[in-house]
Amino acid sequence: MNILKSLLASAAILVPAVAMAEGETIGFSQIGSESGWRAAETTVTKQQAEERGYDLKFADAQQKQENQIKAIRSFVAQGVDAILLAPVVATGWEEVLEEAKDADIPVILLDRNIDAPEDLYMTAVTSDQVHEGMVAGNWLVEAVGDAECPVVELQGTTGSSPAISRKKGFEEAIAAADNISITRSQTGDFTRAQGKVVMESFLKSEGGENICALYAHNDDMAVGAIQAIKEAGLKPGEDIKIVSIDSVPDIHLAMKAGEANATVELTPNMAGPAFDVLEAYWKDGTMPPKWIQTESKLYTSDDDNAAIYESKKDLGY
Repeated sequence: MNILKSLLASAAILVPAVAMAEGETIGFSQIGSESGWRAAETTVTKQQAEERGYDLKFADAQQKQENQIKAIRSFVAQGVDAILLAPVVATGWEEVLEEAKDADIPVILLDRNIDAPEDLYMTAVTSDQVHEGMVAGNWLVEAVGDAECPVVELQGTTGSSPAISRKKGFEEAIAAADNISITRSQTGDFTRAQGKVVMESFLKSEGGENICALYAHNDDMAVGAIQAIKEAGLKPGEDIKIVSIDSVPDIHLAMKAGEANATVELTPNMAGPAFDVLEAYWKDGTMPPKWIQTESKLYTSDDDNAAIYESKKDLGY
């Protein structure tokens, strides 16, 4: 009998800590669905929330900051237990995040950083986006050797942290290579459709024979650009080298077909580390570091891209 009482007492002590990790309501303000990677991030976040027993309130901002601000204010009004924010741009968040802070609602940034005081968010789960650009640039430096290489660049959404950082890293990587220069650079807004449109303009203004390589800030723009290159009667991956970032399934199909050369992986599982942070915080108040870095892996046409595609195709890309 004493043993039974002891076991029941122990169970009673353990229940509150476990309960705090289940049944919480979390608001998720997603940028939108501008790319396959973004769709995969949304899918994985929803899966992670369901597996952990969270009630996830999802808001699609359709690439508009004003929609994200409205969503955060709605989450605050609903009294959610935490907010995940994938910010569409880097600036303009102070006022709404102050409102979340005043309501004692922790905010975690996913896959992008913001220009705001660090006390307005708990942590940022991101890759090192400057490093991603450097990996892409270093690959190109090695791939072209001493050959002259005029590069056209498809930038991400103007003012977004990935566009700023991926451009910076790439430029740093090629800075010492006098034979490599960026001759044209324009935003494709991270979308496949705009990637195609802007690449068409590059081909018309520069001439395909005067473009050695394309650097795209994400794979979706690269896939759109590949279509434009093919329609211009050129061979992507051969006549024009293609290096991009994200490692979405379609870019691996393109590499398998010889139509792209390299991609730097950005994992779509940002929510897993974010939920781990929240669970530790809810359990005993543990505060995380201000930055949780994810891995940036380089894939090239030498990898088994058919197998990589198979491993990624059902992740919601």
